[in-house]
Amino acid sequence: MDRNIRTLDDVLRLLDGLFAPEADRWTAEAASWWDGFYADRSKPVPFFSAKPDENLVSYLDRGLITAGHALDLGCGPGRNAVHLAARGFEVDAVDLSPQAVAWAEDRAREAGAEVRFHRGDAFDLCGTVLGGPYDLIYDSGCFHHLPPHRRLSYLDLLDRALAPGGHFALTCFAAGTMTGSELPDADFYRQARLHGGLAYTPGSLRWIFSGLSEVEMRRMQDEPADSPRFGQPFLLAALFRRDALP
Repeated sequence: MDRNIRTLDDVLRLLDGLFAPEADRWTAEAASWWDGFYADRSKPVPFFSAKPDENLVSYLDRGLITAGHALDLGCGPGRNAVHLAARGFEVDAVDLSPQAVAWAEDRAREAGAEVRFHRGDAFDLCGTVLGGPYDLIYDSGCFHHLPPHRRLSYLDLLDRALAPGGHFALTCFAAGTMTGSELPDADFYRQARLHGGLAYTPGSLRWIFSGLSEVEMRRMQDEPADSPRFGQPFLLAALFRRDALP
């Protein structure tokens, strides 16, 4: 007889176990799923290209964010981390997948960019391996792969790691675009599947991140194949700011 639920972490780990890694890309075994995804670097996956997100470039070009200490969550092959380093940021970048981090490290060397890459779960690494506080926390496609209960961990990470006056930016699946599931949160647990990722509306993001001030919320621009920037209109791009302490 098991009676092993005593803390919030125990509950979170129990709920993690409901989702199969081969289908939904979360739980402790998720790194091996993503390793298989990143193993073939020649696959025609749009975000495999060495291009930064168009919204990130726009924030920088318009002065909405300025160089400082940045954390790239779920950095994948490092395209945004390398761009941030090139724009003068001190960058930490983390991903579950050793294959993704190895690819990102190769790209950083080729570009002559200095980035500190870390393999592992950002929730576990925050406050230990990862530094901070960060002036910018950037997430391109990580948040929408988290099961609903892990929003608690995500908000805790922001609370601990985002500097007063710092910015948080993310891109995620937009509702109404057929790219993410629009099921109610409870149905993911009834079905024990995340259906490839969760879609969000601007309103849902504003509610989840209501402790931060919204700077900008829009669809990502559709960038042509020959553009130096990555952009797909099925993604929402959001920029928030943490108010400075009095």
